[in-house]
Amino acid sequence: FPPGSVTHVPNGRFYLARLADGGFLALYQRCTHLGCNVPWDQGANTFICPCHNSQFTIDGTLLNPPAPRPLDIFPVEIRDGEVYVDTGKAITRQSFEASQVVYP
Repeated sequence: FPPGSVTHVPNGRFYLARLADGGFLALYQRCTHLGCNVPWDQGANTFICPCHNSQFTIDGTLLNPPAPRPLDIFPVEIRDGEVYVDTGKAITRQSFEASQVVYP
């Protein structure tokens, strides 16, 4: 996963974002507005919801409402050089915080 990349994991219902500094976030693919699937737009370097045009950065920060808050995340763990994501329960957040990023 190269820095600055976003990889969709359809079976897990999330995107694995590798931030420019090398950290990882697992972002739930559902918009925080009405739950539409939010695709990553590589050209715009943004998640753009097709339902009501909410937009989010690579770390899930809200750029454009009507979504009320950032994209939810899933816990990430890195063991023996492999990335594990626990999709059992999405974590609701009100803002992006550096402590949410996991580093190898």
